[in-house]
Amino acid sequence: MTATPIGNLGDITVRALETLERVDVIACEDTRVTRRLLDRYGIGAPTLTYHEHNAERVRPRLVARLTNGDSVALVADAGTPLISDPGFKLVRAAIDAGVPVTTLPGPTAMAAALAVGGLPTNRFMFAGFLPNRPAARRRELEGLRDVDTTLVFYESPRRLAAALADMADVLGPREAAVARELTKRHEDVARGPLGDLARRAAEAPPPRGEIAVVVGPPAEREVGDRALDDALRRALARSGPRDAVDRVAADTGASRRRVYRRALELRKRLPGTSDADGA
Repeated sequence: MTATPIGNLGDITVRALETLERVDVIACEDTRVTRRLLDRYGIGAPTLTYHEHNAERVRPRLVARLTNGDSVALVADAGTPLISDPGFKLVRAAIDAGVPVTTLPGPTAMAAALAVGGLPTNRFMFAGFLPNRPAARRRELEGLRDVDTTLVFYESPRRLAAALADMADVLGPREAAVARELTKRHEDVARGPLGDLARRAAEAPPPRGEIAVVVGPPAEREVGDRALDDALRRALARSGPRDAVDRVAADTGASRRRVYRRALELRKRLPGTSDADGA
């Protein structure tokens, strides 16, 4: 697996160039895109198309070449292979066939967007592309609503406005950043509350280029310890500790970590509880 630039063709490692020069074949999503990079550096290695539409047919051929001793470099159109592309199935097939697999690390839009987004990066979750259909998109966002960390999405220009509107509605008033054309001449990063970004996107024509959306973690509401304890007592009277913690965190907006700590303190003072009742 060989990472390639996400935009600026200068963002490629020396090791990647040396590898692409000497492999027997380069497996790529679009040979025309990869050829622009290869031509820039005078690399004449043969290429083979490998993408989600032909993967089932091409994968056995690539594995056969690998088992016969050929070297294959897997690249994406941009960035690090296997991030939102079908490369992981080829890697799995190669591993199952006993072929050594290694990676030549490099750029990825996910990391670049996190770096410029101005949002917490100590913990994050890459959520990839959201579904195209509005109902499915909202269902997936609802499943991410209580994830207490920064979220990173990839999105297409034509769906950006609708996706941001759904994020604002489902995830709530979080800080976010929309990063477009990272590392390229027209790089642009818009930052602000999700609702503001959604309105700005709805009022403008669809943008051009590749887009990553970074959404900050949910803001913790100002909820006092006494209010949390009261809510936990009511919840614990109706359900087990795990469900009680989840319910109180969702109802109050307090982080699950804080609610869990309060639940532990409260259970020490309640009769008839033990450490076996995990939350």
